[in-house]
Amino acid sequence: MNNGHQDAHLGFRLDTKLIPICNIVPLKPLRKVTRQSQKFQQITASIRTIGLVELPVVAPNPLDDGTYLLLDGLMRVEILRDLGAEDVECLISTDDESYTYNKRISRLSAVQEHMMIVRAVEHGVSEDRIAEALNLEATSIRRRFRLLDGICPEVATLLSDKTCPMVVFEILKRMKPLRQIEAAELMSGHRTFTTQFARALLHATPDDQLVKPMVTGRKPDITREQISKLERELSLVQSRTMFAEETYGIDNLHLTIARGFLNKILSRPKIVRWLNIQQPEYLAEFQRIGDIDRIDFGPATVTGQTHESAPAPDRR
Repeated sequence: MNNGHQDAHLGFRLDTKLIPICNIVPLKPLRKVTRQSQKFQQITASIRTIGLVELPVVAPNPLDDGTYLLLDGLMRVEILRDLGAEDVECLISTDDESYTYNKRISRLSAVQEHMMIVRAVEHGVSEDRIAEALNLEATSIRRRFRLLDGICPEVATLLSDKTCPMVVFEILKRMKPLRQIEAAELMSGHRTFTTQFARALLHATPDDQLVKPMVTGRKPDITREQISKLERELSLVQSRTMFAEETYGIDNLHLTIARGFLNKILSRPKIVRWLNIQQPEYLAEFQRIGDIDRIDFGPATVTGQTHESAPAPDRR
């Protein structure tokens, strides 16, 4: 009996290697606008303050011995070059594909960033040093540190992996826990975590579900009853959307199988002639199904091509 792990293919060599930067060949140039971005400045500050955290990934260059293709870490390598470094420690990949590193990116959410800052402070790192490493103001670090103050645990868990702006958490703090959960579930259901959507939910919240009732000096353009009605309609749309998401893939698979079977049948002239004589309505439907590109939420999407009854169309 073979064990599955015996056939596993390692994606990297088990040891890292110190490589001269001049021997690393980027697969693409670093754009000028990238050098001016906030992300580039943050990575520069981090490397200057605490050093390299995530090693670049390279693969041996098959066309030039001694050089390496840079698969991931272009900004890091260019920053080290700018800082005067001559060598960089790298992970050596056993494959020269760079798609995975650029496509499968795990971005930090606001809650994950908060947890990292809290853990760093608990381990004795000062807020000023964290701000220096992230190229942020110390006040911004304190704001991130207090991100979940006033947020119930259920909402923190629900939004832990969502790309949710910090302002949204400030808005949620103005609601009581049960309303926070309702609002977070609505945002998650619609996959909308914008500040505007959070403010709309806040204005739709009755005063008895707010920490402090809102005081407004002018008559609102829309009543709370109208907003509540809109919220109920959004919930209904959410449930329908979730149902469609659950069945869409399976339905498309069934459609693909059915199309393949019908196209195979309709490629035979004898079958088409028989259907045309005996069951012409079936033939028309079979031809229509064979032309459907995908399942749509509205009328079926059809190419618009019509078929003559005989001879059979070429469907190879």
